[in-house]
Amino acid sequence: MAQGSGQADIARDRRGGMRGSRFGLFLPFILLAVVAVLWSAGWFYLRDRAGREIDAWLTREAAAGRTWTCADRSITGYPFRLELRCASVALARADGGFTLGPFTALVQVYQPRHALFEAVGPFRTRQGDLAGEASWTSLRGSFHGAADGFVRASLAVDAPRVTVSGPSLDKPVEVAGEHLELHARPTPGRFDADGAVDTSLRFAKARSAQADALVGNADPADIALDATLTKAVVLRTGTLARELEIWREAEGRLELAGLNLAKGDRRLQAKGTLGLDEGHRIAGQLDLRAAGLEALVGGLVGQRYGADRGALVGALVGGLLGTVRTPGPDGAPAGGETPLKPLPPLRLGDGRIMLGPFTIPNVRLEPLY
Repeated sequence: MAQGSGQADIARDRRGGMRGSRFGLFLPFILLAVVAVLWSAGWFYLRDRAGREIDAWLTREAAAGRTWTCADRSITGYPFRLELRCASVALARADGGFTLGPFTALVQVYQPRHALFEAVGPFRTRQGDLAGEASWTSLRGSFHGAADGFVRASLAVDAPRVTVSGPSLDKPVEVAGEHLELHARPTPGRFDADGAVDTSLRFAKARSAQADALVGNADPADIALDATLTKAVVLRTGTLARELEIWREAEGRLELAGLNLAKGDRRLQAKGTLGLDEGHRIAGQLDLRAAGLEALVGGLVGQRYGADRGALVGALVGGLLGTVRTPGPDGAPAGGETPLKPLPPLRLGDGRIMLGPFTIPNVRLEPLY
């Protein structure tokens, strides 16, 4: 009897051990299933929360007179990201609006403040009596957010083409290029106190028939701009007139650290500060250096003196500019280029443009709003 009882106990122990070992084999899969269920529940919660926040933002914008539309909106991207898709995007407000083709924005669930986006053209906008249209082969960007603002924003566009038309223009203005990049970041040490934002723009192989006619050169242009926009934090998505007036009243300024244009053998460098005056016109001063623009500057200045004296004055001014030497390393030639020569300061004020003591004729700065 004792021997039989012992054998039964051994058999039960073996069966229990087998059940325990089998449970141990399945335990990792059970834990994985639990994690997957929890992760899925978290992802759907984040998706619903993102949808609610978008709806709340749209409601606030509509209450402020700005109606945004995201056609056929969807939020996908399971399991590791949230991806917002719109078949088209539109904004309507009192002073105009815009429409945009398919738009996609996405964030990784483990990096919710880093957003990537891309858009398909065309982009069409209307502001007052002016209408604009832009197209491209590729438009991508990114935005690194922060608790109190943003860290960096970037935009890259391949083959951009922009057309602006309206009754106030003699003919549509067209600008096209090979590649455009725009970057922005809070200015170190100035963002909290001055609301300043650094911007950097690069536009490669830009073309415009109007610029070709003005400069007398059909070569494409390379444009580089580094500037700081102060009081940028006051700007929102309101009407253009309202936002510009708020920025002007806050004494906002555009500080040009460097504007460089190269168009064939014509080159221009500008530094200075621009703002808006009480008449809502651009005002400020730019210090200029140039190469190959003597004839253009002389022609612009000479126009105010009539046909006979104008030709003489223009030739004199152009000749003087052509004989000025460039001090310092900024105007040093690179790769055999003609060195940049200093021009008289360009002053904008009271609706006029002055190059040194000379007022450029037949040009008036109109109010922006």
